[in-house]
Amino acid sequence: MKLTGRVVFRDIETGVWVLEGDDGRTYQLAGGDRKIKKDGQRIEVQGEVDRDALTVAMVGPVFTVSSYRFL
Repeated sequence: MKLTGRVVFRDIETGVWVLEGDDGRTYQLAGGDRKIKKDGQRIEVQGEVDRDALTVAMVGPVFTVSSYRFL
């Protein structure tokens, strides 16, 4: 699955990185590397939604990143 959107840091619990997708949904980011964590950066990510994952932040489905590129 491929998504595009903006990376945003949300100060929930210990902090969480999310993708505010161009599709209007918010996804909690998992995987990738440290370079992906740039607040406000637009990216395109490839990966899968883990519909079975539960998190403390509860900001949206967990998206496990397999690759990405900055736009």
